[in-house]
Amino acid sequence: MFGPVLTAIVTPFKANGDVDYVAFRTLARYLVEHGSDGLVVTGSTGEAPTLSDRERLLLYAAAVDEVGERASVIASTGTYDTRHSVALTGQADNLGVDGFLVVAPYYSRPPARGIVEHFRQITAATDKPVIAYNIPVRTGIKIDVETFGQLARVGVVGVKQAWDDLDEARQIVELGLQLYAGDDNLLFPFLQLGGTGGICVHTTSSGPPSRT
Repeated sequence: MFGPVLTAIVTPFKANGDVDYVAFRTLARYLVEHGSDGLVVTGSTGEAPTLSDRERLLLYAAAVDEVGERASVIASTGTYDTRHSVALTGQADNLGVDGFLVVAPYYSRPPARGIVEHFRQITAATDKPVIAYNIPVRTGIKIDVETFGQLARVGVVGVKQAWDDLDEARQIVELGLQLYAGDDNLLFPFLQLGGTGGICVHTTSSGPPSRT
């Protein structure tokens, strides 16, 4: 669908705190030219909590324009506010992204039925693939396998799993969901279980050449 090697791209900033869109485009090109099948834009590594909606949307548009013909562009549009997430998803969809990464609602920590409803409303806002992001250490809430089964029924097609329980990872694959490693060290164990790939950060470690 998106490819096995997806990079959670960083968001470069200028010294004054503004987003550096030129540097972002340079980095996006570099990553795709050096093995990334796709980019996840405005995830945790992309400083999502520090960005305005306008900045997010400009980054999505820049990624689509710069590498959209050669790689997948996945917009990370999940927040703890369902209406906000739905609005971001719809606007990003209109910009031509290929799919979405949606984190479990953090801070508010809803019960399973609330998680399912959150994702149901987001998937209803687009006909493009949605990956659920399960990272309990950051959100304070863990999506269990039973809930993933319900998410599959409301349109979620994959899981970015930042949780090292290999039995649960295997069950996610058995549900028919695409499994992406949410921590780089889980990539090979997940692949052995039938996972699709990883949404990685170490792919950014070498960085692009310095601009002159």
